[in-house]
Amino acid sequence: MKAMIFAAGLGTRLKPLTDRIPKALVEVGGVPLVALVIGRLKSFGYDDIVVNVHHFADMVEDYIHSMDDFGVKIRFSDERDCLFDTGGGILKARPLLEGEGHFLVHNVDILSDADLDGFARASGQNSIASLLVSRRKASRYLLFDREMRMTGWMNASTGEIRGRKSDDGAGYAFSGIHMMSDSIFPLLSDYAAARKKAGLSACPEKFSITDFYIDSCGNEKISGYAPEGVRVMDVGKPDSLKLADDFVTGSL
Repeated sequence: MKAMIFAAGLGTRLKPLTDRIPKALVEVGGVPLVALVIGRLKSFGYDDIVVNVHHFADMVEDYIHSMDDFGVKIRFSDERDCLFDTGGGILKARPLLEGEGHFLVHNVDILSDADLDGFARASGQNSIASLLVSRRKASRYLLFDREMRMTGWMNASTGEIRGRKSDDGAGYAFSGIHMMSDSIFPLLSDYAAARKKAGLSACPEKFSITDFYIDSCGNEKISGYAPEGVRVMDVGKPDSLKLADDFVTGSL
């Protein structure tokens, strides 16, 4: 089974640690984040994993190779010359991800105890993507209707809404874990082409997958999956590392 780990980011929220190492190699419980994520993916049967690299790319590649690629097939999507953001990163890795119908995407700085088998089974039929979400406090929420079809996005601080808020729906915090259909790739290509035509960016291939979801959810089916009791932790800031240590050691 195929999966992708987002590991190319600059890790600015984890400075000063990421001034000398990539976010993927920041340790939690004595283990680099990328190793924790690969270990979880491997435990659920993912054996063909793509890792995108940019910031301290050589260090990430050397570490993974030093671990004998964790006994699975690991390939790298090289973004050394240009950081493509999350949406553009998926599109760039298309040749490595396409072919099995579906693939999982997982942020390197996300820890969870989610049942990834259950997530795969519950992924919405005919959805271009299914998003693992939860009822936890966040500054921004994805909006879903009663059938858990995405309808928009909301900034909890300002009240700004993009898309629409369903009368019978709710807002959920996104976990940074997605299940995508191969059918998403033509749509991502069209999205980048439309950005180029509109002159929205000097680098139209660089775009956020969240922006794509928000802009596409009115026309395409994007599903949410919110299992009861799932724990998700974003290891995004230095002050979250102690809590993350407790999370992986079972103290929380």
